[in-house]
Amino acid sequence: MRFFRSHAALLFLLPALAGILIFIIYPIAYSFHISFFDWDMISGKKTFVGFGRYEHLLGDPKFIQVIVNTVVYMFSMVAVTVALALFLAAWLNKSSLVHNLAQTAIFTPHIVSTISVVLLWMWVMNPDIGLLNYVMEKMGVDRLLALFGIKKMMWLESRTTALFSFIVIGVWKTLGYNTLVLLAGMQSIPGQIYEGAALDKASSLRKFYKITVPLLSPSLFFLLIVNVTSSFQTFESVNVISKGGPLNSTNMMVHWIYQTGFEFYRISDSSVGSVLLLLIIGLATYSNFRLLSNKVHYQ
Repeated sequence: MRFFRSHAALLFLLPALAGILIFIIYPIAYSFHISFFDWDMISGKKTFVGFGRYEHLLGDPKFIQVIVNTVVYMFSMVAVTVALALFLAAWLNKSSLVHNLAQTAIFTPHIVSTISVVLLWMWVMNPDIGLLNYVMEKMGVDRLLALFGIKKMMWLESRTTALFSFIVIGVWKTLGYNTLVLLAGMQSIPGQIYEGAALDKASSLRKFYKITVPLLSPSLFFLLIVNVTSSFQTFESVNVISKGGPLNSTNMMVHWIYQTGFEFYRISDSSVGSVLLLLIIGLATYSNFRLLSNKVHYQ
């Protein structure tokens, strides 16, 4: 009984600790282990090669392109979604029927499944029957494009526009969540601060940049970490729409890891990619905390 009382917290934590050990710590450690071997998972033969697979992948132009695609997607997603969410939240920070309906419309894509969102946008961006090309045709944009030798926009089929199209889909999916977080942060700012600024005859723009943005820094910092991490882990849209094509232009790290390990059975290369992705996310998160955490202002 005395042992149970003194170690009760540890006993209650054991199921959670066991789950973390089995489903998180062990897979990570095993991925590190496999990354130092040459193993195709079919022959069953493992050959220790040290950092040989790392050198091979980091010298492979296709893998470097996957990393570049992922980094470009991440930077674009974070910059566009956070900036748009900030201005949308400022506009929605009013109580009226129009603003409430707009808030619901903006947040709805976030609660819709990713597969449904992807299928919707595959129709919207279809070059033959898609809504986007239809609207562009009615607006006369297609005649402008014809001057540059472009007959129709191949949004998801062209190497030049495919990654941009994925960014548009990602922004549409995540914008509502970011807006709701920032809107909640704005509504928690005490009104007395704005009243004091009004007495000093501060303009609306000055109050936004000098009061709203600094006091929203905890929410902005949180969204930065969340969006960076989630952008690096993009998988469903790539797997459903393009499988990484055309010509590897939309392939991203998580999809490449899955494809390499479970379609091509190069489990060693897949493990190397997993380790590198873990290091990239860890470095990005550390850099954000190191550079920006001291700039966060709390009330």
